[in-house]
Amino acid sequence: MKKECKKFGCHNLTDNANGYCAEHQKELYSYDRNRLNSYQRGYDRRWQKYRKWFLERNPLCAVCGGIATVVDHIVPHKGNRQLFWDEDNHQPLCKHCHDAKTAAEDGGFGRKWVGGKNL
Repeated sequence: MKKECKKFGCHNLTDNANGYCAEHQKELYSYDRNRLNSYQRGYDRRWQKYRKWFLERNPLCAVCGGIATVVDHIVPHKGNRQLFWDEDNHQPLCKHCHDAKTAAEDGGFGRKWVGGKNL
């Protein structure tokens, strides 16, 4: 059964499993194609060592109190190396809380969510 495309404002019908019409299907993956890999974004061996150290000292999620598995950048660093390494800009989060925070900030797929619209 066909449903409306998930893209905000699109009324095209689709039966694609991910819920996006052919027109908006391409947008789903364009963000990832242009994104640098994790190592290029700074999440290298030095970061992994720091992450382990940070989570040993901050084992609980700052939001829900569960087991923290992610060192979150409170303010997204967007390539700013000083902000990337600023310990005051880090908080421990569980994966669920980190994913929820990222989705709220980015609107999913790297696009900002503004006023209820995915830009």
